[in-house]
Amino acid sequence: MKTIISAALISLAAGSAAFAAVQPIPGSITYDNPNVQLEKAPAGSTFFHTFSNGDGRDVREVYKVNADKSVTLVNRTVSNAS
Repeated sequence: MKTIISAALISLAAGSAAFAAVQPIPGSITYDNPNVQLEKAPAGSTFFHTFSNGDGRDVREVYKVNADKSVTLVNRTVSNAS
């Protein structure tokens, strides 16, 4: 029984992780081109991208550089000020 509960929890966590992926929005680096690659950034490094979302709020995104030099959007925050 303990094994079944553990397997269920692992399955639930894996599904939640996939669902929680941050999706690009207009203004995101990967919005129009999901295959962006960087030339000189080291794999594993992160960088910020900040832009205005059109209604006066600043959006700050964090990207991670993958081993193949592609980038993954990992976090986004939106300012409350408008």
